[in-house]
Amino acid sequence: MNFQEKILSWFDENRRPFPWRENKNPYSVWLSEIILQQTRAQQGLPYYQKFISTYPDVQALANAPEDHVMKLWQGLGYYSRARNLHATAKIISEHYGGKFPDDFHQIKRLKGIGDYTASAIASICFGQEQAVVDGNVYRVLSRIFGMHHPIDTSKAHQYFKAKAQSLMKGASPGEFNQAMMEFGALQCVPKSPDCEGCPFKNECLAYKRGKVDLLPIKAKKVKIKNRYFHFFVLVDSANNTLLEKRHGKGIWQNLYQFPLIETFKNQKKFTQKELKSLLDQFDIKSDYQLKKWNKQAILHKLTHQHLEINFWIVKLSSSENLSITMNQISDYPMPKALQNFRDIFFSN
Repeated sequence: MNFQEKILSWFDENRRPFPWRENKNPYSVWLSEIILQQTRAQQGLPYYQKFISTYPDVQALANAPEDHVMKLWQGLGYYSRARNLHATAKIISEHYGGKFPDDFHQIKRLKGIGDYTASAIASICFGQEQAVVDGNVYRVLSRIFGMHHPIDTSKAHQYFKAKAQSLMKGASPGEFNQAMMEFGALQCVPKSPDCEGCPFKNECLAYKRGKVDLLPIKAKKVKIKNRYFHFFVLVDSANNTLLEKRHGKGIWQNLYQFPLIETFKNQKKFTQKELKSLLDQFDIKSDYQLKKWNKQAILHKLTHQHLEINFWIVKLSSSENLSITMNQISDYPMPKALQNFRDIFFSN
């Protein structure tokens, strides 16, 4: 039995019954692939179901307000995925009549869709021979075939895709790609894989050479940036508050937050001058009482950033410009770290 036969046989026995596998609808496959890019399948499944229920097709998603899309995405992180998802739905609606393009190269040109997602859609929905290469596929190929090319270099994708393309030849492209991804997700997992129960035990070069834990190889170390956030929760006697929308291209773009002062490593504490300037920005003139909510900074880890977060409660002596009530605050899409605070503080 060759590689292709083995991986497809394994997939027949182990495939999980996900709803996006029930048909070859490109909208369903696209939505699932975007959700699962940085999210485990079991965690992403409820989000997929909510999106399909709320926006059953591309046109419905295109017509949705961005805040509603972001709110539905809330908790998944990597929010640029949601913004790109919404933008691409509008492009498909406006330029393709609401019908997903069926050509790999056209799909790849859509916002937020790279080679991997385009390959998944083109192969599963339209039967085109485009091999997917994601983290799971890198791991499977590098281990079984002893491929030592660092996966985070510029030529890695081309190198691994060529290998996957050669292995796919003659098979159903969609089935082969799903088998490869599923095998990496369930069998050839990053840590402590079940090598004894693996159908490739006799061929796997990493297993034979004792290098399972060493492959795949990465050439670079991720550089972590430390940031220091102070959020000011303005509340009046009725517990009304105030939020602002984040703009720019940084983290949490277009999500809502409490007014923020960001400090730096050599100046982790804000000054009274900075706080006064912040209050002036929102035209807050009344007296206030300031109290720190968390005793120690809350550490929130992102892929390339570690955030130290502090929440400060600013009790105003009179109501000024605080238009968001306790009942309304949950309607605003927020980053996970702020959601956690909101759900505790405003539920009491």
